[in-house]
Amino acid sequence: MQLKKLFQMQKALDSHIEEKHQLQNEDLFSRKALALLVELGELANETRCFKFWSVKPSSPKNVILEEFVDGIHFILSIGIVCGFDARDFDVNWHPVCGDMTEHFLKVYKLVDLFQSSRSFEDYLTLLQSYLELGSLLGITQEEMEQAYFEKNEVNYQRQQNNY
Repeated sequence: MQLKKLFQMQKALDSHIEEKHQLQNEDLFSRKALALLVELGELANETRCFKFWSVKPSSPKNVILEEFVDGIHFILSIGIVCGFDARDFDVNWHPVCGDMTEHFLKVYKLVDLFQSSRSFEDYLTLLQSYLELGSLLGITQEEMEQAYFEKNEVNYQRQQNNY
C-alpha cells in the first residue's frame, strides 16, 4: 500500500477542509477519533455481521468498500494530527480469517487505546488491524487504494458543494 501517497492526499484534504471552515487552530483529534468510531459502526452495519436476528444479506461489496475507505480517511487523518505522516514506515499485515464481529470489536478497542495513548506503536497496531478487517471483508489492497483515490475526489467535490 502506498501509505506516503495516501498520507499526502489526506493531509491536503484535511488542510483544505480546515482552511475552508477556519479550523486551523483547533485540536480536531477527538472529533476525528469519534468520526472514525462512527464510520466503523456504519461499516459494521453494512456488513450486518452482528445481526444474528436477521436473514437479510450484507450490502453489496461496493457499499462496504466505500464505508471501509471512510475509515481509512479518518485513520490517516488522526495519524497526521499526531505527526506520523512524516515517518517512513510500512504496515505489515496479512489476510486474516476469523470472526468478523470479534475483529470489529478489536478495532473499536484499538481506537480507544490509541485515543488515550496517541503512541506510534498503538497507531500502527490500529492501522494494521483495520487493514486486516478489510481483508476479512474480502477487500484487496488494490481495491482499498483505488477506492481511497475515488472517495478523496468525492470529498473535495462535497467541500465545493458545501456538504
